[in-house]
Amino acid sequence: MLAQRVPFKAMGSPCELHLQAESQERLDAVASAAIAEVARLEAKYSRYRDDSFASRINASAGDPAGLEVDPETASLLDYADLAWQQSGGLFDISSGVLRRVWRLRTGRVPEPAEIEALRPLIGWGKVRWLRPHVVLPFAGMELDFGGYVKEYAADRVAELCRAQGLRHGLVDLGGDLAVVGPHPDGSPWRVGIRHPRAAEGAIASVALFAGGIATSGDYERCMLVDGKRYAHILNPRTGWPVAGLASVSVAASHCLVAGTASTIAMLKGGRAGPAWLDRLGLPSLRVDVDGNVSGSLANCTHPGDSQPYAA
Repeated sequence: MLAQRVPFKAMGSPCELHLQAESQERLDAVASAAIAEVARLEAKYSRYRDDSFASRINASAGDPAGLEVDPETASLLDYADLAWQQSGGLFDISSGVLRRVWRLRTGRVPEPAEIEALRPLIGWGKVRWLRPHVVLPFAGMELDFGGYVKEYAADRVAELCRAQGLRHGLVDLGGDLAVVGPHPDGSPWRVGIRHPRAAEGAIASVALFAGGIATSGDYERCMLVDGKRYAHILNPRTGWPVAGLASVSVAASHCLVAGTASTIAMLKGGRAGPAWLDRLGLPSLRVDVDGNVSGSLANCTHPGDSQPYAA
């Protein structure tokens, strides 16, 4: 059995495939197909590309006829609708317009009036979604797939690998992980959960035989202004960054579910987020802004500095 590690960059993140197969020819073919699938999804749903389908949807804002979407996009919108409902409106893919004023690289905190000016454009409940037609009723509204398309891509690649005959592997798209299958001897993949306040450290390790794991946090895309941390995860109700939790990691049957749950927990905050995860019964690890650790994954052993994979 041959093993191959394939690093590449996509969706603004360093990515890796860890694949095991009987021949180099099979490994190369599957790796090429997997990378092409990630590139396809990035081209289709990137908000940074004027030619993406996501940009076409957003360009239709204000048109009462809306736009007809393909089955894949329809499934993603169905999922966004379900997540919006189950999160009490906190997981809202219409809130991406807030990035117009929250430009973290500038180090500038927007004025409250700037945020308030955008709030009429936010609200999945305002979107008319009648499959396969989506209507953004107000000019300037946007849908942002960036909050969950990377996790969806990780699951898609894992499925593609299995469809091509691979039974052993791990997909890592910028820390969003999906398992193709365990090692040939049946042993799990050991996944390190990154410490939110130690860039090169890990706070725990998890054994994954199947499914996926994802982490949301306030540490990778953020800015510090006058000693206060402003995260990239923005509350659609207030227009302001989340507070209370430094990071949340969730393991689930699919990376998409794990990523959505971790984001919702961050949005719910320091007390409500962990309580919500506990009610769901999903394995999780939460670290609050004071460094307190909780969750069923908190009892995992510390992996040390040599841990090769990190969520």
